[in-house]
Amino acid sequence: MTNDKYVISLYDYTGEALRPWAEAGYTCYAFDIQHTGTIPDETFEGGGLIRYFYSDLHNIASLDRIYDMLSGKEVTFAMAYCVCTDMAVSGASHFARKRAADPLFQRKAANYAIWCAELFQALDCPYFIENPVSVLSTLWRKPNHSFHPWHYGGYIPEADAEHPLWPDYIAPRDAYPKKTCLWTGGNFRMPIKLPVKPEDGHSRQHLKLGGKSMKTKNIRSATPRGFAKAVWQANDPVIWQYSNLVA
Repeated sequence: MTNDKYVISLYDYTGEALRPWAEAGYTCYAFDIQHTGTIPDETFEGGGLIRYFYSDLHNIASLDRIYDMLSGKEVTFAMAYCVCTDMAVSGASHFARKRAADPLFQRKAANYAIWCAELFQALDCPYFIENPVSVLSTLWRKPNHSFHPWHYGGYIPEADAEHPLWPDYIAPRDAYPKKTCLWTGGNFRMPIKLPVKPEDGHSRQHLKLGGKSMKTKNIRSATPRGFAKAVWQANDPVIWQYSNLVA
């Protein structure tokens, strides 16, 4: 049974990163400042669920509360999708203006990511911190891994190629480029790539998801389905235990 085991995801509005774990029976918690009001749990046939919690993760007291909530429980895996607005090199043209308003704006942003890593280390579980190519590499440490979504598109069956929520914005089977970096720990296993051919030219995300609206930001930041499934398969201890038994 896995429903007494927990997987958590921080800065996670969509819950896409947690879906493979919940389908495998895990109890999954998604924390994000956008989770206001009463959001019903998503339940799955295997007994797993995704539960959404409001949390201001830029307040360290919120991370303390998450630790208190999960301390003593078996946390199987953790991940964080820290806000990249102040760190991604794609926004470098705005850095001077932001630095004039707050000389510490990037140090603060990097600290939010470091807080997540410290929480995950305290919970003693495998984890990753996700960000695009960013100054986190210099303000914290070099990333352990990087990938593009199309590298893991082969984990999505062809029958499920179209994205169930945003088919107009996200290419079938995640066949688009977007260099993404991972800072990992706790014996995280980087999954084996099963690439698909990316669509020619600029990705749909690049063409259709410009602007500053919260909707476009949420779609841009949604975890690629293939990568989410690959991470689950590579890091679920139940799968590894079974593979060792039959090896």
